[in-house]
Amino acid sequence: MSFDIALSGINAINSQLDTISNNIANVNTTGFKSNRANFSATYSGLQPTGTEINSYTQSIDLGGNVVSTGNSLDAAISGEGFFVTKNAAGQQLYTRAGSFSQDKNGNIVDSFGNDVQGYAAVPGSTTLGPMGNLVVPTGQIPAQATTTLNYVANLSADWTPPIVAPFNAVDPQTYNSSNVSVVYDSLGVQHSLTQYFVNTGPNQDTVYYTLDGNAVAATTAMTFGATGALTNPAAPVALVLGAPPGAAPLTVNISYLGTTQFSGSAATSTNSANGYASGTFTGVQLSDNGSVVAQYSNGQTQIVGTIALATFPDDGALTPVSDTAWASSLASGTPLYFTPGTGTAGTLSAGSLEQSNVNVTAQLVDLMSAQNNYQANSKVLQTQSQMLQTLIQAI
Repeated sequence: MSFDIALSGINAINSQLDTISNNIANVNTTGFKSNRANFSATYSGLQPTGTEINSYTQSIDLGGNVVSTGNSLDAAISGEGFFVTKNAAGQQLYTRAGSFSQDKNGNIVDSFGNDVQGYAAVPGSTTLGPMGNLVVPTGQIPAQATTTLNYVANLSADWTPPIVAPFNAVDPQTYNSSNVSVVYDSLGVQHSLTQYFVNTGPNQDTVYYTLDGNAVAATTAMTFGATGALTNPAAPVALVLGAPPGAAPLTVNISYLGTTQFSGSAATSTNSANGYASGTFTGVQLSDNGSVVAQYSNGQTQIVGTIALATFPDDGALTPVSDTAWASSLASGTPLYFTPGTGTAGTLSAGSLEQSNVNVTAQLVDLMSAQNNYQANSKVLQTQSQMLQTLIQAI
């Protein structure tokens, strides 16, 4: 019987050594979670028969250190939650290893080629779309024509009406100041919209316009109160600029709200128009809020999706599929899906990775303890053998 008991101890320690060795071997594996082998006594009725490894404990709740990688698609989770991926067989897997990339089809995938799951973006809305594969459009985004221009300046109260009249864009003596704004037509062609400010008397200025040097028929009369605040126009001015060659008619709504007329120099504080030229896809990156952001050559960015995180009632009961991925089980409960930083999900640290949570020092201590236990059980076998040999010789 002592042979069997010592042998069960050696077999159990071998299993423990396998677990410790695997932990140490994965000390540099991104998102790895260490395991612990749990011993239990075995009995036959009231008679002890040895020991065995009856379970393994996963240290999923213990996070690893977070290191910055600079990779735009790397991400680490601070707190609870798992990235959700789907393998080629359609099985959903859960991982803490956020080393992602973009494949040739534009899909965001993990280091094993599994599709990362998230919520599709809904154009023109902050509402999340359906959950599925995160796909980044890699084509060209169309141009957007300028529709609004915000212009804020101080038009000096020291101005006097120009000595030369009438207004002539090519003669600086016919206006007090000018400023150029960049606008785009529906084809993405860039145009220069120039505003010429002409003082017409106390508290009054008139704005003339040219588009690419060509006169625009409309003008804007501006009046100011005794405190220098703009009183007219109180609403944006709809400036009809006509149809550039091959493009749709261009109308820009200019807001002068905040423009003043104080003594001193004239100065422009805001000159901002919307619209842009078409752009070619140049790259993609993850944001800390989980947004997948596509970048384009025209300087524009578009959110094309939001990464999903899953949490479980008992994540320690997840079924290991690999050293860095798990599948749900009946014991783990049904996954709950969130965006980073919402619900019970942790926050995201973009451009970083979560390291293995293996404590090498603790593993080496366990390794030495296992070695001592192995030697002790081996000594039992040796002693039992010597006792049997002595008994046989005595007979």
